[in-house]
Amino acid sequence: MLFNDTDQQLIDKALDGSERAWVKLVRRYEKKVYNYCLRLSGSNNEAMDLMQEVFLAVYRNLPNFRGQSKFLTWLFRIASNKSTDWLRSRHRIPTHQASEYEPEHGSTQQSPMHHVQQAQSNSSIMQSLSQLSDEQRLVVELKFFQHFTFDEIAMQTGISSNTAKTRLYAALKKLKGQLEVQNVM
Repeated sequence: MLFNDTDQQLIDKALDGSERAWVKLVRRYEKKVYNYCLRLSGSNNEAMDLMQEVFLAVYRNLPNFRGQSKFLTWLFRIASNKSTDWLRSRHRIPTHQASEYEPEHGSTQQSPMHHVQQAQSNSSIMQSLSQLSDEQRLVVELKFFQHFTFDEIAMQTGISSNTAKTRLYAALKKLKGQLEVQNVM
């Protein structure tokens, strides 16, 4: 039964040729990878393309996974590398678009004005995030959206945990300044 299988069991079955195991493994993590890619790319279509590149790389490299770290850590290392390559090749400023994978915010009982204000705040935050360096934006993404520890961020990005902390605090200081200027805070 694939429902209760661990990541390692699914990996072993996928390596033995089980398409069902591979699909289950992808489905287990596709929302996390998609949302990660969306926050970096800012486009639903580009996030889907990037997510496909990530899972293609994971599939090709699956025989090389030795289990020395969690599968999720290894997966996000690949996602981080693919995203960094993508950002370098495009030098684009992300603009956020809502997606079917993202949870809806607020309740239906809130006023239209509240929704407008929330959308403006979200837009300001996304614009401010896009002004960060690629390295700072990646650390913010991993810390606040993927809930990684500084040690996990260090493993993902190949930097020390102190460097990750420094980048995060510099990013937060920059974000705070930008949002204060825009009167969002």
